[in-house]
Amino acid sequence: MELKQRITEMAGLMSISGHENYDRAALLDQLADIFDEVTTDPMGSHICIRRCGRQGAPKILIDAHFDEIGMMVTEILDGGFLRVINIGGIDTRILQAGEVIIYGEKPIYGIIGSTPPHLQKPGDAKKLKPINELLIDTGYDKDELEKLVRLGTPVGFVPAYTELLGGKLAGKGFDNKACGAAAVDALSRLDRAEMAGDVYLLLASQEEVGLRGGETGAAGIDPDYALVVDVTHGSAPDTKKDEAFPLGEGITISLSAATDLRLTRRTVELAREKGIKFTRVVEAANTGTDANVTQLVCCGIPTVVASLPLRSMHTYQEVLSPDDAEELGKLISAFVCDTKIAEDFAR
Repeated sequence: MELKQRITEMAGLMSISGHENYDRAALLDQLADIFDEVTTDPMGSHICIRRCGRQGAPKILIDAHFDEIGMMVTEILDGGFLRVINIGGIDTRILQAGEVIIYGEKPIYGIIGSTPPHLQKPGDAKKLKPINELLIDTGYDKDELEKLVRLGTPVGFVPAYTELLGGKLAGKGFDNKACGAAAVDALSRLDRAEMAGDVYLLLASQEEVGLRGGETGAAGIDPDYALVVDVTHGSAPDTKKDEAFPLGEGITISLSAATDLRLTRRTVELAREKGIKFTRVVEAANTGTDANVTQLVCCGIPTVVASLPLRSMHTYQEVLSPDDAEELGKLISAFVCDTKIAEDFAR
């Protein structure tokens, strides 16, 4: 399977924070024949194990959070309209007229309503409505809708994907399932004999609402060392050079107090040895990823962070370059096969 297809298939699954098991059967189909074991922990994180076949081998953790932003129904109104609240940090500027799916007794398509300019009051055009004042139009009447939708029902964006000029992809859920797909793709191509240890891919839950599944998942695995992969901001004309990174020019590796210095240095060396395109980025004391909690579990887990540039993050039209995902996959492969890291960090 091509990486582009793997990315869109995984990103197209519904995995709103707290509902990471909704499409579990479809996820397991995507992971078939790649991993020896796939389990789901009490927090809803999926733990995918690919063993090297050697007794006493190190445990290598690859963390790629699986949850995505979404919404939750708070009220069912006359005329088949719904009020919602956000789950995770949604950019509310792009919501009006957006297409959504309400995951009730059956999936229901809806449109987030927008008041036409002709009907707006003076000054309304300059105001941004909070998400709890927006209405989703389902086309049903209230009585019909109440049979299908309850308070607390999750709402997500329609999984539609577009290939832009230059091969870039646009659509929902790339944060962070694009990194998960890159990890799955990389591990699917590895001979077990090449691996420096048993690899645990943690598709962690509830990162978007507090790094929760990354913490409990890592604690349950108790790995010898870890690579956390997540998205970072992709550059555009209105972004600063030190805050966002060009698409198509590779990945980033974090320099941070929240990561292990020796492990980071070796990962940078690996990237250079393998000709992987990357940029080092200073993130001081906070990477904004599961690494913030991975490093703290058990007796402390040596952790490094690599990230995939993504434009329009936390919208339903996130944009990435598959070339960057390829580079991320190369780093993951090199990381899990590096015997030097295994010798230095195995307990």
